[in-house]
Amino acid sequence: MTAIITGLGVAAIAGHLLGVVLRSAPLPMLIAGTASAQTAPPRGAAPSEPGRAAPAEDAAVVPGIEVLLRDSLHLLAGKRIGLITNQTGRDRSGRRTIDLLHEGSGFSLVAIFAPEHGLAGTARGGAPIASSIDTSTGVPIRSLYGQRYAPSREMLADVDVLVYDVQDVGARPYTYVWTMTLAAEAATRLGKRFVVVDRPNPIRADRIEGGVMRPAHRSLVGREAVPMRYGLTPGELAHWLSAIGRLPRGVQVVPMRNYRRSLWFDETALPWHRPSPNITDVEAALLFPGIVFFEATNVSEGRGTDRPFRLVGAPWLTDAPEIVAELNARALPGVRLSHVVRSIGRGEKFGGREAHLIAIEVVDRDAVRPVELGVRLLRAIRKRHPAEFRWQAGSGIEELSGSTELRRAVNTSDAAVDALLARWEQEARFFERDVASYRLYPR
Repeated sequence: MTAIITGLGVAAIAGHLLGVVLRSAPLPMLIAGTASAQTAPPRGAAPSEPGRAAPAEDAAVVPGIEVLLRDSLHLLAGKRIGLITNQTGRDRSGRRTIDLLHEGSGFSLVAIFAPEHGLAGTARGGAPIASSIDTSTGVPIRSLYGQRYAPSREMLADVDVLVYDVQDVGARPYTYVWTMTLAAEAATRLGKRFVVVDRPNPIRADRIEGGVMRPAHRSLVGREAVPMRYGLTPGELAHWLSAIGRLPRGVQVVPMRNYRRSLWFDETALPWHRPSPNITDVEAALLFPGIVFFEATNVSEGRGTDRPFRLVGAPWLTDAPEIVAELNARALPGVRLSHVVRSIGRGEKFGGREAHLIAIEVVDRDAVRPVELGVRLLRAIRKRHPAEFRWQAGSGIEELSGSTELRRAVNTSDAAVDALLARWEQEARFFERDVASYRLYPR
């Protein structure tokens, strides 16, 4: 049985993000606390090393759910289990976490909780998820995306332990980890145990980019002050938030085995299941932290094509070849752009029409800076099309980007964008330093 260890120190955050980078926008949510997180440490973890080769066959990455069921069953023993999961919650052989817990002995799975996109992961983004029944097990499915985003007292009445097992993409606007934090708060408030069984950050957990979210723009696409590409696994995020007092100390994390932060998902040997309908593969996940900005504009982000988050454009973007030439001349790291014309599927922006699109080819994924790429594309299109380009009504771009700065810079000048990216880079480096002591895995 894997021991539970406790005793984290105080986060050294005040004076970094709070005092240096964000003097004009203090972030009380990052003020260090004295809370401690609890982790069930993996056995046989690979030693820290500067290289990033895939693990050997006898040291394959073992997801947290398998570690839980093999070594940490004491967390579940004699308890009624609630499970937050979707189609990505599976073991290495592809068996659902739902079935693993339903068939387990010494505890009982009594409820399933579904996040955005539903249990099957096929619902359209933003569509409310209805409560239902899992037909394979007969276990009730309770929605955490629709009328409410956190479980109520009534929804947890028959639950002793709430387990979280969902594959994330490592980008702040992805709602799953914020469902995790809301559920952790609700469960621990009611005296329930909350357990995160960890999974990889598919776009590497050692890369951090983008600005830190300001508290005025908290939403379900960003609840805590982390960068756009925050470089943590779900377990590490929960571990850190608990350590600084942003999540209760009762949150427990079961880490993976043999995971290294420098691994891409396809280097883990774990089976890939789309975490949401338009994150079709690791490359789409990589580009998401920057191309997602276009969701808050009248420019297509590639939904309705076979390459979501790898195509950007509109029917009126007839000068796409010139924009491509301009941005390729910048030698943006790790990508090459080209111009294509594609039909867009009905139900999406410009559905049923042909659009001029900028195609993003990843030529060196280790070099790609998706946030910078997204910002540069926004500015290039807005600069050439001030009449056609529009931000969506409301504060969508502020919620996605985490501040008012992106809209202002894109609307202003290339120099303003350069200055913004420099500030965001400084914020990312401060964040990287501040979370370093709460890492669960070697690089």
